[in-house]
Formats: sequence, structure tokens, C-alpha cells
Amino acid sequence: MSIGTIKKVAGPLVIAEGMRNANMFDVVRVSKQRLIGEIIEIHGDQASIQVYEETSGLGPGEPVESTGSPLSVELGPGLIGSIFDGIQRPLVDIMEATGTNLKRGVEIPSLNREKKWHFVPTVSVGAQVQAGDIIGTVKETEIVIQKIMVPYGLKGKITSIKEGDFTVLDTVAVLEKEDKTTENITLMQKWPVRRGRPYNQKLSPDQPLITGQRVIDTLFPIAKGGVAAIPGPFGSGKTVVQHQLAKWADADIVVYIGCGERGNEMTDVLNEFPQLKDPKTGNSLMERTVLIANTSDMPVAAREASIYVGITIAEYFRDMGYSVALMADSTSRWAEALREMSGRLEEMPGEEGYPAYLASRLAQFYERAGRVISLGRDGREGALSVIGAVSPPGGDISEPVSQATLRIVKVFWGLDSNLAYRRHFPAINWLTSYSLYDMGKWFNSNINDRWTLLKSRIMKLLNDEAELDEIVKLVGMDALSASDRLKLEAARSIREDYLHQDAFHEDDTYTSLEKQYLMMELILKFYDSSLEYLDKVSIDDLTKLPVRERIGRFKYVAKDKINKEYEEVLLQLSREIKELVQKEGA
Repeated sequence: MSIGTIKKVAGPLVIAEGMRNANMFDVVRVSKQRLIGEIIEIHGDQASIQVYEETSGLGPGEPVESTGSPLSVELGPGLIGSIFDGIQRPLVDIMEATGTNLKRGVEIPSLNREKKWHFVPTVSVGAQVQAGDIIGTVKETEIVIQKIMVPYGLKGKITSIKEGDFTVLDTVAVLEKEDKTTENITLMQKWPVRRGRPYNQKLSPDQPLITGQRVIDTLFPIAKGGVAAIPGPFGSGKTVVQHQLAKWADADIVVYIGCGERGNEMTDVLNEFPQLKDPKTGNSLMERTVLIANTSDMPVAAREASIYVGITIAEYFRDMGYSVALMADSTSRWAEALREMSGRLEEMPGEEGYPAYLASRLAQFYERAGRVISLGRDGREGALSVIGAVSPPGGDISEPVSQATLRIVKVFWGLDSNLAYRRHFPAINWLTSYSLYDMGKWFNSNINDRWTLLKSRIMKLLNDEAELDEIVKLVGMDALSASDRLKLEAARSIREDYLHQDAFHEDDTYTSLEKQYLMMELILKFYDSSLEYLDKVSIDDLTKLPVRERIGRFKYVAKDKINKEYEEVLLQLSREIKELVQKEGA
């Protein structure tokens, strides 16, 4: 343990001397108030420390004590449903102990030390185990069963294991290692946040993460274990998209990081999530959620740690074999914390004052996503999908954080303020967004073999509409041919009836893939049938057919009635077009 003294204080940066025996990334306790900090630079016996709490009132000469261990998170029962700050301090427990305002130097353990959990062993005495093997389970909530794994680096024989109620620090099993020494296994294990948790094998991301949001699933799908970015200006609906994904995405566990967000936005999340019903189980969404709240008024350095704390917790659940979705809202605020610290350290600034290593730090974070085979003999498959929101100033995505993010991620959901002003939600711009995950094969074999064909036709109609819009602006609608006008009508139907989705309508907030396929079929059936008879009937009559209203309202049909409604709409469409042809032919 190394004890030094403060030499200089510059905002969240403290320089301490006499720290020759300390290591990089060691956690330190600064001053008599015991503020938490982390060593980020060492020169001789001087250490630069980023302090995760407010440093006002600190002065030279005060003691700095190194703990000798890196910044780590506690992993075990008690994580689900908890609300932590950026360095995994439980906010609810802190409030009970100190009141509503966060006090400095509060030392409260991340996981409750008194609460007892019922442990059920899954191996017996004498079993040979290795790192990652499951030795028992704890039912944490109605939805989540936490699997207790052998910590990394351990291997040997179980000499004692028993069922019962234990706290997170109680010994539940004793492991005899190969050198005949013994190791006590508890329900809790620690892991350094800046190091990715190991796994056996990384798999190819070829399965979609189904979200129930039509514009995402159909046009720009994200893979399980994939990474996506949502850049968008203020008020374009980043947080709403994140909420929808947290609620509906096909994930067992949700980790939501509010990184440097405004306090009122974070309050909305904290108030809404416990009330949201999990659609799969009907229980509260909090029963499979971990929240990390680091608002913009909290110390800036803790913002930098919050991202790593969140992804380490997510990796822990991935190792159990769960599919985990991590929402980071927003990485721009995290980059601002990096910029702040870089400026204090007097490093050479890069573009717009951000440090030169911004891109590599972002990559380190996003690269921890993936679909993997976990450690352990049973070959569990887990997936960690990361969806990061980016808040570029003025919606300008040419700025460094957006560009560095886009170089790493494979899915770009570009939010558009014009669409948001027109009340088109989700406001994902279909002309600028993209997904580089090739999911066509999966959709064709699991939903319908026409899926990719329909999707490419829809994209073509939307692109054609954008080109025709330019012509209409110049010379007016009358200059277009009947087939081009029909294209515009079909594209309008795609925009308004398919891509627009009402988050507050119980049948529209989530759309199954089967329903998405039928909706695409109906819109394109109308287009194809109209195109066939365009030389016999007028375009105005076709666009006024009553069946169009029914096609538009198909998205509000309950899931148990979709097939019946689909057949009826098809019959009505063919009948109305036949009647129109006969009428005009007469």
C-alpha cells in the first residue's frame, strides 16, 4: 500500500507525490474525506489521479492512500433492479443513509451485505470444475435466475458445497486446487472494469435482435451481439428509441446507462422503468434491468467510468448464457468527460479538443459486444448487443464522436429532426441509415423466402420517391406520368402506414415479424395490382379505393386476427379493382 500527499488540485485531477509504489489504474482514497479516485498517469513518484467525486476544498499536503487494486465491480445477486451511480454505488442505499443529495466520501458496498439469497447447488462434492462452470443457482427475481460460476483462474475439485440461505460474502463452496490449497467460493466475485471478461469463442453475428420496431427489423436490423449507433439532434427521439428497445428487444437482461444525461431525463427513466410492464412476463421491467445513472451534474470523471461499469455487468450476465442488450445514452457526454480530463492533463488536443485516443477508447468499449461461447464445460451461448446514442451538437454528424463511432459500428440509425417535427416516429431517416449485418438468409428461412425481395422493393420505392420529390418541387405533380404518381402513392403508404409506428398504441408499439411480412405484402400487392390496370383506369380512382384505408389500419389489428384480416383485405382489393375496371371499361 502506497501513501502519498497531494501536490496539486485541478478540478477532477489531483496530482500526488510519494506514489512510487502505486500502479496504473489503482483505486486511491484522496484526503481525509476518502474520496474515490483512479491513477491514470505516473511520472517518477508523481501520480495523476482522476477523482470520481467533487474536489472542492481539497488542498496540498493532504494524504492519498492507494488500495493496490484496480477499479472493479461487484458481481453477484442483488444487481438486477438496482440503480447505481457511475462507479457502482447503490443510489437508493446512499439516499437512505445520507439524504437526497449525494455526499462526498460515502462508503457503501455495491451489493447488500445483509440480504440472504437461497443458493441451490448444481454440482456435488468431488466434482471436477474449471473457470466458468456453473456450481449453483440463485433466484434473483421472478424472471432472472443468477448462475453462480467458478471465478476466472480457478480449477480443481469441489470439497464442500451446501444448499441454504447465504449473504454475498458467505462461503457456498470450497474448491481444492491442483496444488492442494483451497479456495472459498462466495456468491459474489469482483472484476476490473477496464478489462473485458474472457470467453471461449466469438461467434459470427448472423441472428437478428428482434425489436418489434418495423423500420429497424425490416430495413436496418441489428444482430444479436451486434453494435448500433443512434446519432441525432436534440428532440429527435433518441431516448424514446432506447426506451422502446429496452422494453421490446429480444433480450433477457437490459443494462441502461444514463451517461451525463440531463437530470430530468434520467428521472423519467427511473420513474418509468419500474412501471413498465415486461411484455414477456407481465411483471415490472425492472425485474430484468440494471440502471446506471450518472447525470450531468455529477462529477465529470465518474461519467468516464460509468460506461465501463455498465459493460462489465452486462458481460457477467452474458457469461451466464443470457442475451443482454446494453443502452448507452449518450456516448457524446462520455467523450466530453475524456476531453475534460485530457485538457487537465495538458495533453496535445486532437480535433475539436477531443484527445487523440478518442477513437481507440470508443473501439475498446464497442468491441466488448458480441455473441460468444462462454467459459465452462457446457458451452453456453450468450450475446451482448450494444446500442449507443450519440448527441452531436446541432445534429452535425461530421463531428469527431459521431465519426469515430460510425467507423466501429455496423448499424447506423440516423435520426432526423425534420421527421420528428412532422411527428413521424421513430424518426429514423431511411435514406441515410444503414445496416451492414447480412440477415437476409435468416429472415428468408425463418419468416418467408420472399422477405429480402420485399425489403429491397420497399427500399427502391423510397429511394425513387426521394428522386421524384425533387422533380415535383421543380415542375409540379401534373408533370409526372401515371406510373410515377403511383410510385409516390405507394411510397407514401410505406412511410405513413409502415414506417410510422405509434409507441402508445397497444397493437402498434410492437410488431411481430410475421405481421411485418404481411404488411409489406399488402402495400406491395396494392401497388402491383394498380400498376397492372393503370392503362385501363385513372390513377385518381385507384388512390381513392376504400381498401386503402383498411391497408393503412392493418397495423392496429390484434396479433390473433392478422391472418383472417389479411385474407379479407386481399379479397376486397381484388374485388374493388375488378369493379373499377368494369366501371371504367363500360
